[in-house]
Amino acid sequence: MAHVDTGSGQPHRVVFELPHPDPLLARLLRDECSQFLVEQTASIAFGEEWTETGTGKDAVMHAVLVVTRRGPGELELREVGATSHYDVRVSDDPPGVLPAGTQRLEVPVRLTPSRCDGHSFGEAKKAFMFPVRASLDGGEVRVVIVMPPKPVQDRLIRYAQRACGLGG
Repeated sequence: MAHVDTGSGQPHRVVFELPHPDPLLARLLRDECSQFLVEQTASIAFGEEWTETGTGKDAVMHAVLVVTRRGPGELELREVGATSHYDVRVSDDPPGVLPAGTQRLEVPVRLTPSRCDGHSFGEAKKAFMFPVRASLDGGEVRVVIVMPPKPVQDRLIRYAQRACGLGG
């Protein structure tokens, strides 16, 4: 339901009919619940240190994914996924396990640009929404979206532009 103001008179009520069950709403609910459930056990975030090595097409950005205990249970990181703009590599497969009782896990990650066309830099809507797949106590794999802070995002854009030979 929404109230629409057309500029002439009072806003009027509009009701949008949705099919039941609605696949899009079901997926959005599942994704939000998954993130919530994982975050009850541990927070997952990028660390503060970002280091660039190499030059040009051999340039790599190094960081650490930090998993910090919040609640009981084991959390297994199954995959750290790429975005529309950055490929992600980790040393181990799966990337790591935060056993019950352990407070912190650090997973080194290496990022490289996945696209080097100018259009990709202008359309960076989801460039920094890294999907991390994790399971709780060996259960269903759930997805958590991890984003670096805005200053790091700006730095990653400049890095990718240099690595792609587009300036920056």
